[in-house]
Amino acid sequence: MRSRGWRGAIALRNVPSVLPYERFAAWQRCHELALAVYRVTRSFPTDERYGLTSQARRAAFSAAANIAEGSAKRGRREFIRYLDITIGSLSELSYVFRLAHDLNVLVGEDWEELSGLRARAGFLSWRLYEKLRGTHGDGKR
Repeated sequence: MRSRGWRGAIALRNVPSVLPYERFAAWQRCHELALAVYRVTRSFPTDERYGLTSQARRAAFSAAANIAEGSAKRGRREFIRYLDITIGSLSELSYVFRLAHDLNVLVGEDWEELSGLRARAGFLSWRLYEKLRGTHGDGKR
């Protein structure tokens, strides 16, 4: 095989350009939410570094990471369990946003942006959860 220089040395073969979990709209919105949370929390007060900032970042990270991890599991039941954790993390994040808003730390356009992204990520995560469980909005199969 002919050498292709450093570019050839790092080029991976048979690796899809999109990782399997990236095809889920729920993951895409959770990832977008995590990026926005990291960006917005940079402006939070430094005395909230280990409080609201840390909690918001961990919950946002957890939501996207659990979709990625769950999609790699062998069975549907395990993926559903990870989606349940994702939905819980998004609910936790909703409260963190509410508390930050009530403390006047998260206001204006940042509040609206993060709340909207969280709602959309939650909706899509719930839809994926229902689809995998084989249920519809009424909880019946």
